[in-house]
Amino acid sequence: MLTIHGRPKRLCDGVTRRDVLHAGGVGLLGTNLNSLLAAEQSGSTGRPRAKSVMFVFLFGGPSQLESFDMKPDATAGIRGPYQPIASRTPGLRICEKLPRLAAISDQFAVIRTVTHPHNDHNACHYIQTGHPLPPAQRGAAMVDATEKDWPAMGSVVEYLDQQSDAGKPPELRRDFPSYVYLPNPLGHIQGYDRSGQYAGWLGRTFNPLATKIDKRGKDDNPYFRDCVDTELDFRIQGLDAQADLTVDRTTRRVSLLEQFDAARQQLDQSRTIQEYGRVQARAVDLVTSEKMRAAFDIRRESPEMRDRYGRHLFGQSALMGRRMLEAGARFVTVLWDAPDGLSWDSHTGSHDVGKHLLPGLDQTLSALLTDMHDRGLLDETLVVCLGEMGRTPRPDNAQWGRGHWSHCFPAVLAGAGIRGGMTYGTSDKDAGYPADHPVSPEMLSATIFHTLGISPETRIHDAFGRPVPVMGGGEPILDLFG
Repeated sequence: MLTIHGRPKRLCDGVTRRDVLHAGGVGLLGTNLNSLLAAEQSGSTGRPRAKSVMFVFLFGGPSQLESFDMKPDATAGIRGPYQPIASRTPGLRICEKLPRLAAISDQFAVIRTVTHPHNDHNACHYIQTGHPLPPAQRGAAMVDATEKDWPAMGSVVEYLDQQSDAGKPPELRRDFPSYVYLPNPLGHIQGYDRSGQYAGWLGRTFNPLATKIDKRGKDDNPYFRDCVDTELDFRIQGLDAQADLTVDRTTRRVSLLEQFDAARQQLDQSRTIQEYGRVQARAVDLVTSEKMRAAFDIRRESPEMRDRYGRHLFGQSALMGRRMLEAGARFVTVLWDAPDGLSWDSHTGSHDVGKHLLPGLDQTLSALLTDMHDRGLLDETLVVCLGEMGRTPRPDNAQWGRGHWSHCFPAVLAGAGIRGGMTYGTSDKDAGYPADHPVSPEMLSATIFHTLGISPETRIHDAFGRPVPVMGGGEPILDLFG
């Protein structure tokens, strides 16, 4: 069952003045006031390279040595169980489990030297926001999102689009959410609510429109099997306390506003009345929109296209992501999560890596890039695919299980003027550290914002109305563009 919903109720301490000063204390002094005000007003650097972003997030940390940075000349204890194959990119050693991507590598660029010091899964905040994780109480497992977190890049886009719409007549405003998260919020399929995906201190109004698919059971992994259409039945959660409300049924319900009001107790009591009104209006707009119902009806795709992407959850989510872009979304995250607690987090061995993970990525990402190219979407969409870290060069066991390794890992970028068939950065002989051109999460987020035409001078406003720089100091990687 695929369910549309807002962020789950999660109470936390309010944002303190000290937190805000910490978040916004850099970059404000010494800025020309006129340029600051102009940047706040427009948030634009001029003509953008892309209208939208597809952020394909492989949570858990795919191994660089089993994907896009193979080292066949390394010692037997490092190079891994798979062989490299030829690609259409000079010098790119790509895994034999990625033959379809190898055949179209002239359509994408590979950064081999993404690096940061946060060597655990909380780096999901860093990768999705471009800012290190701030200190906060994060539940028993120390992974939960809080309202002290930096806003996701998608939430920044949502904020700027809503600010732009505020001065327009209703008929000229956007009729589709800017930020969409598929197929479920990060961590929810494991029972967590991980950081980096939400608007944080920017305010819940700018959270993504997120969907949700439940597992069939405790040991089920819908990323490793085909999903049936009954599981891909989009529903609205939280508007009816007694039963789920399908999108197709909303036009037959006469008391939608009353249903939403009945769910008011589920809202955070610290939310302002103004913010509540915006959330209410947005929810009503979404569930009564014919455009929304059509966009989320994956059955409108041909069986052949659905097969091409893969009937597993990752494939159908990527296909839905393309539909979201066509409907008007501007930042779509497509997530490969870890229902089994491992998946890309391959501590125990490489069996699933070779049987499910790499073949699934190969099928879906190649289909997505080819389909978007054929539709003309790739020219106006930046596609970014990566995890929050890589894996240790030396395995932990004889089954090629590898531990966390944030010091050097790859990212794939395509579309929006990215030079296909190129690599950026070189790792050392064991793919353990960058030998040149290290790329930080700040640089990656600056590149994404640059592609969307968002200026580094752009400020977003925190809970106290203070302007805070949207970027964490990184410079965009202009060498990636033709």
